Amino acid sequence: MSKVVIPLAQGFEEIEAVSAIDVLRRGGVEVIVASIEEDVVVSGAHGIKLTADAFLKDISSSPYDAILLPGGGEGTERLGSSLLVAEELRRAKENDLLICAICAAPTVLVKTGVLSQHQHITCYPSCIGELDRPSANVPAVADGNVITGQGPSAGILFALIILSRLEGDTVARKVARGMLFDGF
Repeated sequence: MSKVVIPLAQGFEEIEAVSAIDVLRRGGVEVIVASIEEDVVVSGAHGIKLTADAFLKDISSSPYDAILLPGGGEGTERLGSSLLVAEELRRAKENDLLICAICAAPTVLVKTGVLSQHQHITCYPSCIGELDRPSANVPAVADGNVITGQGPSAGILFALIILSRLEGDTVARKVARGMLFDGF
């Protein structure tokens, strides 16, 4: 069974976090939602609260197959300011793990230097100026070990692409069919 760590920060984009958690768990992936805050209950950008499974600081040395950063303005800023998140992203790069970010969160990948010079990404349109490369104007981009999504409406597709990478196309298509998702 694959394992994905999803760090949550105050102000995360709820749709992006929950759609990834849901799709991946439907596909049999172990998802660890990890708070970077002082509390396991983390408030999203629109007031929805999620209870994390653990604190990132307590699981940072545990093995996993992918790290996934949800977006959201404040959430992304907090993820980008976290030394532990930067450390985890660098560890993921060094170990050739899957690195995933959606909406504003691809800016954290740029900030931490975990992208190769020629990797293609997408992000929320207002964040393009914070990138060191062009952003594709598409819902999701998979390039090497990096998968990025454009924003909330791409949440399910983004998660299905991650699921496909981790558990295979057959599992991802089965989950997509069960969710009545036609675009996969």
